[in-house]
Amino acid sequence: MIPFALYGFKIYSVIPADISANVWQAMGIRVYVTGRIAGEVDGQVGIGERRFRGKQGWMLFAYLVCERSRPVAKEELASVLWPDEQSDAWEAALSALTSRLAALLASEGLEDLGLSFSRQFGQYQLKLPNDGWVDIGAGNSALDRAEAAVRNNQARNALGPAAVAASIARRPFLPGVDGFWWENLQGKLDRQLVRALDCLGEMQLEIGEPQTAFESALEGIKLDPYRERTHRALMRAYVATGNRAKAVAAYYEFREFLASEVGTGPELETEALYLEILD
Repeated sequence: MIPFALYGFKIYSVIPADISANVWQAMGIRVYVTGRIAGEVDGQVGIGERRFRGKQGWMLFAYLVCERSRPVAKEELASVLWPDEQSDAWEAALSALTSRLAALLASEGLEDLGLSFSRQFGQYQLKLPNDGWVDIGAGNSALDRAEAAVRNNQARNALGPAAVAASIARRPFLPGVDGFWWENLQGKLDRQLVRALDCLGEMQLEIGEPQTAFESALEGIKLDPYRERTHRALMRAYVATGNRAKAVAAYYEFREFLASEVGTGPELETEALYLEILD
């Protein structure tokens, strides 16, 4: 059991009003696979989950979106769509699903705008135009910008991108789906959220909001209790609120957790922060 329940836990979502238009307000084709399955054109929903006529239909679309950089073999698609058991008629079922997807994209004019679906030699690929927007890709790009701002000691510039990355990563990802590919992508979203929370926490401390930095650290620890950077953020947040005793207690609890779980101690940077707090 992870020993951090005493800290409490609060989920919150901060989306600044001035988040850059190239993240949230980009026009053209926009595709969502977190929170909902949808394709939009100029802000208007073109295709949604109901248009796919069943779970396998929107799973096919979502998987091809996530793997859009490469052709996907029909056998791979079959293992994703029917992970537990494949009937003898799976090829016919897959052919029907892919034909329906192609027809749906064409009927909504998405193909004309550059969202193409190719089916050749038993391989399938969904391609977006160069200016196409996909939520998980936008989250990754936003996180890269946030971390670059922090590295360049421009933590204030990390606020908008970090909030975008965190908001996207918090959304439910394909509820009701399981399997290795879902676990892999969900794990990436969880790691994206933790990294975004680290950026948010550093910015929040810099602008004098230690309570929200504290909340960011708690949320990150719940997702990844081994991440030392996040534990250091928690210690700094305690110090910033004038509670050095709790910062020291957080260090001791984390040290005991590492000793019991992995048989090691904290990193040198964490030890140095602890000694600094004691001074």
